[in-house]
Amino acid sequence: MPDLLGATNPVPGYDGSMSNRNIGVAQDGAQNSQIQNVTDPSRVTGADGRTEQQDAGKLGDSAVRYDSNFQTFLQRLKEAANLPQELSRLFAGREGTVVLSGMSEGIAAELSKALEMLKMDEGELLNFLSGQFKAGTRFGGALFALLRNAYARAGSEGVRGDILNFLKSYSDYSSTGHIEQNILRNMAGMADAMPASWGEKLRELMALLENGIAAGDRKGNLALIQQRVFPYMSSYVSHTHDLGTARGLLSLLALDVARYENGSLEKLLESFHQLSGYGTLKNQLGGIDDEALLQLLKNSQFAQTSAANQFADHLTAAASRALRGEGSAEMQQIFQQLVSAMLINESVYMPVNHYMIPLEMDGRMLFSELWVDPDAGEKEEGRGGGGRENTMRFLFKIDVQSLGLFDIILTSRDQEVDIRIACPQKVAPFSKQMEQAVSQIIARNGLTPTGVSVRKMERPVALTEVFPKIFEGKNSVNVKA
Repeated sequence: MPDLLGATNPVPGYDGSMSNRNIGVAQDGAQNSQIQNVTDPSRVTGADGRTEQQDAGKLGDSAVRYDSNFQTFLQRLKEAANLPQELSRLFAGREGTVVLSGMSEGIAAELSKALEMLKMDEGELLNFLSGQFKAGTRFGGALFALLRNAYARAGSEGVRGDILNFLKSYSDYSSTGHIEQNILRNMAGMADAMPASWGEKLRELMALLENGIAAGDRKGNLALIQQRVFPYMSSYVSHTHDLGTARGLLSLLALDVARYENGSLEKLLESFHQLSGYGTLKNQLGGIDDEALLQLLKNSQFAQTSAANQFADHLTAAASRALRGEGSAEMQQIFQQLVSAMLINESVYMPVNHYMIPLEMDGRMLFSELWVDPDAGEKEEGRGGGGRENTMRFLFKIDVQSLGLFDIILTSRDQEVDIRIACPQKVAPFSKQMEQAVSQIIARNGLTPTGVSVRKMERPVALTEVFPKIFEGKNSVNVKA
């Protein structure tokens, strides 16, 4: 039958029905780049020609994954630098002198101050380590224990929401100094990214803000930012149509200003008074007035400055200078690796606690990382563990000057302690003496050594080998937009 709707007569061999019959049923979509499967999250399809599909094997281990936040975390964890070794490259423990070349004067000054704090005896080391534990817990103390218990027992979402609002207000209140520095830093970055004719005016406003921060005038600072800085930047963007760095930093500035406003003393007291109005908390919080509340917060473990905080502040200041362009390319690379390693250990996907233990003892530098799982609780066959709930596991990675890297895995169950040590080759001949000494130390502290072994290190132990619970994140929602 002739095709009355066609513009021309059909060409022999190219009839539509014949073309459809010529497509092989067994044709592999992976070999035909023209086929693109319809995106359907409910079913698994074969490989096709979609360019947004990512093949980790082809892109390499260092490629950024777009399919999963958790897989990105595991990838970054695998690629993380050895923190003790990177720290040993920065410091040299002789008379507080920093010897790495390519270091600016500002970086050297910060590292020298940090280095002076590393000369410790046993008592000072204990204080340094306990200070790091306390600094890592913002919500510690009797007040927050009470609120934590009230949150767990609350039968109303309103109570839980107000408890979280108070905690958020306290978090912003206790981070005031950090938020203020972020605001100044973002304003400086905007001024640098703007033409000079616009940037000078913004620097004048920034100078006024610095004076207000020094005077502790939070209300005046907020009024300055909201009534002068934001309108000025809005005018700049509308006139220049600059949608680049300056506008991006303005978005970050808005977030910091929101936290700065939420962390005011008035907001903190208002959210606390809201909690005191609930019948379930009135008897417990009603006797705490404003002065008593502020005294409790100022005396919290987090608010008390320790040597660990000061060391972290100096190291952070040095990293900030390096990442802003001071020093050599080698220096910037070291700090990039240090910051990356620290951030990956503070990830929301990291189920174990992480601490850093740098010190100089008996004239020898020692840099160590410590991971702690306070609830390991796994069953271990042949050891009689039986899955006890109070099983704790520790991993030490220690880089000792002139000796090398040690891996120490310590498992504690009640009074029983198991230690496995992987040591450098030059230390391996003394393994028997080390086992006896470690066993004596454990027994001297009222514990029972169930197993102590010292062997030559074949390769550094991976974090996921010691703490397999890291992979439990795969069981949660594992997507990335």
